[in-house]
Amino acid sequence: MIDEWCKEAPRELDFNIEAENTRTVSGNLGCNKTNDEVRSANRVDVLIPDIIQSSESVLILEYMDGVRLNDVESLDAFGVDKQKIVEEITRAYAHQIFVDGFFNGDPHPGNFLVSKEPQHRPILLDFGLSKKISHSLKQALAKMFLASAEGDQVALLSAFAEMGLKLRLDMPDQAMSVAGLFFRSSTPSSEAMKTFKTLNDQRVQNMKVIQEKMQLNQKEVKRFNPIDAFPGDIVIFARVINLLRGLSSTMNVRIVYLDIMRPFAESVLLGSISRGPTVDAHWIHDSPIHSDVESKVRKLLAELGSIQKILGIQVCAYKDGKVIIDTAAGVLGRYDPRPVQPDSLFPVFSVTKGVTAGMIHWLVDKRKLQLDQTVANMWPGFGSNGKDTIKVHHVLNHTSGMQNSFDPVGENPLLICDWDECLKRIANSSPETEPGSQQSYHYLTFGWLCGGILEYASGKKLQEILEESIVKPLNIDVELYIGIHPGVESRLATLTFDTDEMSKLSSIASQPELPSTFQPDKIIQMATNLPVLFNTLNVRRAIIPAANGHCSARALARYYATLADGGLVPPPHSSLSQPPLGSHTHVPKFTSLKDTTKKKKGKEMAATEKGKSKDHQERKLYDEKQFMSASSSRESNTESLARLVDTNSSAGKTEINSDDHQHDIHNMFSNPRIHDAFMGAGDYSTLSSA
Repeated sequence: MIDEWCKEAPRELDFNIEAENTRTVSGNLGCNKTNDEVRSANRVDVLIPDIIQSSESVLILEYMDGVRLNDVESLDAFGVDKQKIVEEITRAYAHQIFVDGFFNGDPHPGNFLVSKEPQHRPILLDFGLSKKISHSLKQALAKMFLASAEGDQVALLSAFAEMGLKLRLDMPDQAMSVAGLFFRSSTPSSEAMKTFKTLNDQRVQNMKVIQEKMQLNQKEVKRFNPIDAFPGDIVIFARVINLLRGLSSTMNVRIVYLDIMRPFAESVLLGSISRGPTVDAHWIHDSPIHSDVESKVRKLLAELGSIQKILGIQVCAYKDGKVIIDTAAGVLGRYDPRPVQPDSLFPVFSVTKGVTAGMIHWLVDKRKLQLDQTVANMWPGFGSNGKDTIKVHHVLNHTSGMQNSFDPVGENPLLICDWDECLKRIANSSPETEPGSQQSYHYLTFGWLCGGILEYASGKKLQEILEESIVKPLNIDVELYIGIHPGVESRLATLTFDTDEMSKLSSIASQPELPSTFQPDKIIQMATNLPVLFNTLNVRRAIIPAANGHCSARALARYYATLADGGLVPPPHSSLSQPPLGSHTHVPKFTSLKDTTKKKKGKEMAATEKGKSKDHQERKLYDEKQFMSASSSRESNTESLARLVDTNSSAGKTEINSDDHQHDIHNMFSNPRIHDAFMGAGDYSTLSSA
């Protein structure tokens, strides 16, 4: 922080710099334009004196007759609306920060006047200490602001990562609390003592939580700093927010910053969202083309993107064990203009069921389980209430009769985050129909049934089994989760509600030929709640094996390519896909693995943080490279798109020769008929239907 201040403060001593800063801010805010010339909804109504002449030691400004903000009697005599004045000053700073990325860093009361002329507009002065921030940091600040406004922990942690702010511990609730505190509404000076007490109580409570989590004594907690790295670029930003709050207190008014600044934060993100290839030449991620069919896919995506039918997407496909499509396009979310990359993580909902079923088959292959084994045989307490005849294959083919035995979405949506409670309720519930008699889609209960089977049969946690059975053998580390781990928030795509698609889903649900056992009403209910519920950090981290998978397309495609080939693991993914699949550094921690001593915990934490720091720096360099590439204007949109969809382009087609990787190939399963087992074919056909 001191380094940043020492770097910026001397610039105030050169009036030529201040003159140039004044012209820049005045131009950005449109101070010399009429209302007819500036029709933007985010136009600010302030005055800035014109520069008459300047030198290093002298600055001559246009004279403006105004009243100082601390001259309360004169302000009252002129009938000045102090609330309106401070709100307009706040809007002017929101414009400078979020829209322009160039702002005055010294908004104390002495740097403002109020015009004596009717309308009594604020006059902004003294632009010696002004700060210019990068486009990426401007977006991150806007994202942090909106995340605080909406209570979006995923977006908040992602914004922290994007701006380089690193925390020493994973405490999203406390992080959100601090962000809310930072952007809190100002209070009049008459309420200063009450506000101070409230803030102090909140600080004490946060430190108490940190003390319990870190197991610190009273002396240690006083010295503990939860922030590991604080980027210098946001020091002046933090100063501005605090000075604006002090300004409103001086004027004895209440300012709701989340309401006033929000339109400006939204505008920078919405304005930066690439609406398709007609707007952004790099809407399709710049990567080699693997085949003719990928060229056609990219052309289709470009067409759909140009008519705003796609926000963000990944497409990956294998044929005969080789990658033939690996394309990413669009952006990560409605308020997240960062480009989708090959390692971005998307929620895949019921596709998760296929991954969960794969773990069941893996345990069967390891002879830890049998398909015709009763669930009660391995799951203590499960055999009660008529469930004693339910077998593993009943669960896999949706004939257990447990489709509606537990409905947390209707009862309490956040209950799905409590893994142990969900397993307990499943074990205590009753089947609706006789097990094996009727096939009915278990849209959520499938996951808890399989999850209980997996954990009780193996003696391990579900996420541990996922790592051992699928993630490690396929080398797809940190690109496939059932419940995300801390530290990957910056790679998450955000769900956006599509009203057109919802209307289509409703019409499909009303079709008479659709079997009633499909439970369309349940699916529509889930789809309606999806964006709100499944964007929350608690739900994204929850273990929901029927609906909460998060993965990249290339990781998922590699998994299904393995299954399609009878468990034969394909050759390594294309090394030309950046960052390489499985290259991320991340060591998962499972609740079944216990540290033996506090000292060991401290060492492991330090090692993990060191690893994270290195990974963060590498990732940041890669992201900056991608951002610079996306911002480059060296080639036209048409030329870039042509190169990305043309198989004859300089990027060329990339064929991966499997013969070069024979030593890497192995089989996930020992059963030569594993494909039949998955499909319920051949000798397994009697287990696949009611």
